[in-house]
Amino acid sequence: MELKGRNLLEPLDFSVTEMDWLFDEAERMIASPESYTGVCNGKLLATLFYEPSTRTRFSFEAAMLRLGGQIIGFSEPSSSSVSKGESIADTIRTVECYADIAVIRHPKEGSALVAARSAGIPVINAGDGGHHHPTQTLTDLLTIRLEKGIFNNITVGLCGDLKFGRTVHSLIRALTRYSDVRFVLVSPKELCVPEYVRDEIKKSGAEFEETSDLREALPKLDVLYMTRVQKERFFNEEDYIRLKDSYIIDGAKLKDAKKSLMILHPLPRVNEIAAEVDSDPRAFYFKQARNGMYVRMALLKALLGR
Repeated sequence: MELKGRNLLEPLDFSVTEMDWLFDEAERMIASPESYTGVCNGKLLATLFYEPSTRTRFSFEAAMLRLGGQIIGFSEPSSSSVSKGESIADTIRTVECYADIAVIRHPKEGSALVAARSAGIPVINAGDGGHHHPTQTLTDLLTIRLEKGIFNNITVGLCGDLKFGRTVHSLIRALTRYSDVRFVLVSPKELCVPEYVRDEIKKSGAEFEETSDLREALPKLDVLYMTRVQKERFFNEEDYIRLKDSYIIDGAKLKDAKKSLMILHPLPRVNEIAAEVDSDPRAFYFKQARNGMYVRMALLKALLGR
């Protein structure tokens, strides 16, 4: 599969066939990580994080190091020339003088596209505002595939902040390309999915329903994708305080859920998943975080043509 030199800015940049190939490669890496040591020797990854991150940044850095490559970059804009007013276009043009591939996270929608249009190296979107987070989507899909085997004929519930949650928007877009995937969208009306996401589900022909009742939705679900209510996406702190505890999953609620349910979360969590759930065999969010490293290893290897 030839992905060398490509960008990944949104979930549909790769075909289903290309994504399945990446998942196959990630599974081979999980089975035999030592076989891939050194495949990116001499290659340099630039991590440009204009927003805080733990899992995404660490997993990209760990992925590149495990492949034998090296890393440069910044974890906050105040430590770069961005603090002096440098544009994204100028930053990426400078970075490509030193690095072979770049990953960018930015609070503004469309920033990754601006970087990609200005760059002569592959650019990976690690989250642009409330828009997309395609490598998290690769992580989510790989985790579901490892447990369920297929993406077809499953009911996926997405709960919490569906309005600002870029991981939700990206996952829905990706899943609509598979057959017989049903969606249950659980949120308060103030945080329901944007109209353009709803339109994409309708266009795909997938079944979906919207509800504000998590307990009612739980028994139907094969996958529950929990999200936190994101304080950084609110302009009004009063609205955030009013909505932040809207949905909390705990042991009592899980009594109504399937034994085969998968609970996913892009993390970080605040209190939307009680700590008691961590020991439940249906909790997959830390496995999900580990899978993110392997799928990013596969992605970096492919885009670098190694």
